[in-house]
Amino acid sequence: MRGLAGRVVAGAALLATVAMLPWLSGTDPAQTVLRARSGDQDPTPEQLAAVRDELGLDNGPFTHLARWLSGDAGTSWVSGEPVLPAVSNAFAVSLTLMAGALVVTIAVAALLCARTTYLGSRQLLRDSRAGTGAAFLAALPKFLLASLLATVFAVWLGWFPSGGWQGPASMVLPAFALGVPSGAVIGALLEQSLPATFDEPWVRTWHACGFTSGRIAWHALRGALAGVLPQFLPSVVGLVGGAVAVEKIFNIPGLGRLALDAALAQDLPPLQTATLGLILLGFAAGLLVQLLRRALLGPALRDGGLMATRPPVLPPRRSARWVAAFCAVTLITLVVAGLLRDPLQVDTASRLLSPSLAHPLGTDALGRDVLARLGHGAVRTTGVAVAVTAVCVVLGLLLALTGKISSGLTEMMSTLPAVLAGLLTTAVTGPSVWGAAAAVCLVGWTPYAAQAAAQFEQERATDHITASVALGASPAHLLRHHLLPAVLPPLLRNALLRLPTTVLVLASLGFLGLGEQPPTPEWGRLLSENQQYLELAPWTTLGPACALVLLSVLAVTGTATRRPARRSAAASGLRSAT
Repeated sequence: MRGLAGRVVAGAALLATVAMLPWLSGTDPAQTVLRARSGDQDPTPEQLAAVRDELGLDNGPFTHLARWLSGDAGTSWVSGEPVLPAVSNAFAVSLTLMAGALVVTIAVAALLCARTTYLGSRQLLRDSRAGTGAAFLAALPKFLLASLLATVFAVWLGWFPSGGWQGPASMVLPAFALGVPSGAVIGALLEQSLPATFDEPWVRTWHACGFTSGRIAWHALRGALAGVLPQFLPSVVGLVGGAVAVEKIFNIPGLGRLALDAALAQDLPPLQTATLGLILLGFAAGLLVQLLRRALLGPALRDGGLMATRPPVLPPRRSARWVAAFCAVTLITLVVAGLLRDPLQVDTASRLLSPSLAHPLGTDALGRDVLARLGHGAVRTTGVAVAVTAVCVVLGLLLALTGKISSGLTEMMSTLPAVLAGLLTTAVTGPSVWGAAAAVCLVGWTPYAAQAAAQFEQERATDHITASVALGASPAHLLRHHLLPAVLPPLLRNALLRLPTTVLVLASLGFLGLGEQPPTPEWGRLLSENQQYLELAPWTTLGPACALVLLSVLAVTGTATRRPARRSAAASGLRSAT
């Protein structure tokens, strides 16, 4: 009941906030709607008064919300077309695209954890992988990957349509652009949790009794997947509303694009209906994830009979240190070399020059040195992204401690596009880098809350927690000595994998005029503003994209070179006894 109440309250609050967007924005809604209709930049007072009277804007937001809640989706303020058919078609397109992205996500995740699964099921796992491949794929910008796939496979080779939504072939390239980075995150988290599962006593017993490696692998995957499954909600289901850039590149009439266009035009009826669709999707997906988790874990989750799992002390692969050192040296070299150059010098005679001795990474569309902008934007980019990620992790951890009360809020917010959150935040704070950071924090905590809540639930159902409670351990003692040590390491690894995504979301808000403003050099902005020149001058995006990949790989491999902490005494004692 608490979970259901949380979902209802969260959904109602989100709908009410969206309903107030035109009044929160600080601009005249009538003027925005009139501009969206006719492009008139200087409407007369009479025209504005006519629009206010036509739309009933003087009645306030709650009158419109009450009429909409009565079952009347209404018509678009801009086009005059009925809202419900347009939103239904966009929702169906986004669901189909999500299904395709989910297939790609599962395939990529399976490939990434195939080695660990194979060796672990045969008791041959001797070292830990650094996750370099997963970090590389997770750091790929979705819109840059979409542009690359469209250029190569649609324009050059002609294998797939370059845009539109005309059949199954139109879904292939967008599904890969969305599914590959998401699958890398899911696969990396699953690969990191598998060694602990393969180190459980039952695996050694089954192996000694002659059970097949396939059967051992299947049961190990069931246990590890239960902890990773909640990440499908923000990583895959969130693509329905968050795939705006990819939908624009491939000209796909999806729900995220519809919601963004409606929000920018302050077209309230389709925006409210699209938001309701996202809320219902989050509710249904959250319920499905919970049912699947309980089916995977079985009665042991309810009866407190789960086995305490801690990662075994495996030495890192020697190559991880070399990869981390290479990434660190390369990043430092790029940043130092860039700081010695002027990032704001415009030279229109040097537009889109290819890399040379004078410009090692080439120039952009205004003739500015890409290396200079990359170096000067390093501290600002990484500093803001790390701060936002830290805030999101703390928020997610705190909300996860509340249990089922916050589960509804997590499900609702996981499907909310960050761009829409940026519009809501900017309406109050104005366009700035900190307003964009607040917008990302508003929705960016959901992956960490989903992961932490699932792991808290599983850890509380373990035998060593039951024993500690029987011995008189207080809730504070359990949290400090058992729950947090079990939850924090995988949570931090998840945050490191998602660090480049935070950079790109901040960039997308800045590109829409909601965050960092030009000409400030910032890695994500370099990608956004040069994305249109990918085919003509690929070096304009190659530099910042490589910097993001190097940062992600360095973060992951840097932590992988450290040996994991040994198990707590209580957990180790119970595992030895079993």
